[in-house]
Formats: sequence, C-alpha cells, structure tokens
Amino acid sequence: MKMLAAVFLCVSLSLPSAARAGEPVDTVQGIIQSQIAAFLDDDAKAAYSFASPTIRGKFPTEDAFFDMVKKGYAPVYRPGNFAFGRSKVADGVVVQEVLISGPDGKDWTALYQVVKQPDGSYKINGVHIVRTAPGPEI
Repeated sequence: MKMLAAVFLCVSLSLPSAARAGEPVDTVQGIIQSQIAAFLDDDAKAAYSFASPTIRGKFPTEDAFFDMVKKGYAPVYRPGNFAFGRSKVADGVVVQEVLISGPDGKDWTALYQVVKQPDGSYKINGVHIVRTAPGPEI
C-alpha cells in the first residue's frame, strides 16, 4: 500500500508540469473564444483588448480595428459554429487552427497567431482565413 501511495505521489507531482505544457493552448483558446464573443456582442472595446501591440499599431483605435474585422473577416466577426483544431507552440508563439462556419454558411479555417507578451499575457497578432474545401461525402 505504501508503494502504491509513493507511486501515486510521484505521478501527482509530475502532473503540474504536464498541465503547464497545455496551458498556453488553453489560454489562447480562451482568448479566441472571448474575442469571438465580443464580436458577437458588438463590443469593440473588449474585442480590441485582445489585439497585440503590432495590431494596435496598424489599427490605433477600437473603431478602426472593428471596422477592419467586419469588412475583411466576416467568418470571425459573425461565426456560426466554430471549433478548435490543431495548435502549435514554439518560442512564445501559439498558432491555433479554428474551424468556422461563416455567416454565409460556408466553412472556413482561421489560423490565429497569438504571441506571448513581456508581462506573460498572450495577445492575438494576426488571423489568416482560408476557405475550407468540402470534405468527402459521407
């Protein structure tokens, strides 16, 4: 019984580092979900709060940012369903795939680049959307 307890303790102590490995992805997915919720609520201030300094430099006001997203990123601005796909973490950058059903009913893939800031937070540094080809019929 003591051996089992010792094994359990060793496994338990090793779990926090394993949990931390998934932490950036969980954090980033929460940020993306929060920004999408802000878009759906037409909350420009909240949506803009997730933008990186680089994006804020290109779009220095909440309104300019919100207008750009409305015009160029309709699937992100008004998604139907969305789900997280693959992710990649390297050197303080997380690339997160998001599969989105756009307002036009078409499927899109959005690749979010989210960068770690000097204060340890993560901010969205860009989104690249591509039209998803239909899969094989089932």
